Amino acid sequence: MTSEPTASPALPTVAFVGGGNMARSLIGGMVARGADPASIRVAEPDDTTRQALRADFGVATFREAREAADGASIWVFAVKPQVMRVVCDGMRELAAAHPPLAISVAAGITSSQVDAWLGGSAAIVRSMPNTPALLGAGVTGLFASPGVSDEQRAQADALMGTVGQTVWIHDEAQMDAVTAVSGSGPAYVFLLAEAMQAAGEAQGLPGDAARTLAAHTLLGAARMLVESGEPADVLRKRVTSPGGTTHAAIETFEAGGLRGLVDQAVAAATRRGRELSAANE
Repeated sequence: MTSEPTASPALPTVAFVGGGNMARSLIGGMVARGADPASIRVAEPDDTTRQALRADFGVATFREAREAADGASIWVFAVKPQVMRVVCDGMRELAAAHPPLAISVAAGITSSQVDAWLGGSAAIVRSMPNTPALLGAGVTGLFASPGVSDEQRAQADALMGTVGQTVWIHDEAQMDAVTAVSGSGPAYVFLLAEAMQAAGEAQGLPGDAARTLAAHTLLGAARMLVESGEPADVLRKRVTSPGGTTHAAIETFEAGGLRGLVDQAVAAATRRGRELSAANE
């Protein structure tokens, strides 16, 4: 199920554990859509980052996670996967006393792992946003554990919807594929942009011209794909005249095995996601 970005999230007090780029994007999205900064709390050990969040958004900031989470109904874990267990362990008693909705943004960490580390009291939503969330143009894959209520599911959707679309996944095992397609996906587009620019330069274009042409071609094509509502294959066929320049390029891509290469790349990223998850068991 896909949801459009939420216009005005009605949320209880939210505590962000970690104040890095993703937390900053979510906080900015919430405030821009009408959330009361007084209802947002952030735990961040870095003094400079903490001060910037307070100055820019008017939110309450704390050094310790327990301080920020005390009194909050929603906890958003925006920390690195390798420290997730330690952070959760330190909040176990608070979670037992006041069970929260815990939303994890940590890649490769399963909902059952978060549940166990928090002591089995919290309702867990696992999320996988991507870096265009920094511009409010992201997409987030979401999975709700069985203990998540309909109201909590709606709250998670509203919160993550402040930075783009949301897609709910019913089988958590598919979250590794979400990571491979959309979490890692922006890098694939950047690689294509690199290749297009280099190819343009090889054909004699100045570097700045090749970069602008490649970047804005990708931007325009992506907007057509999203805003037209038509499938990618329909749009591709529409701009590929038989015997024309585009047809020559597409035939070259197909002959070179582009589809198979993309399939292999996404499969490799999916496998790596499973390996990272297993490493945290």
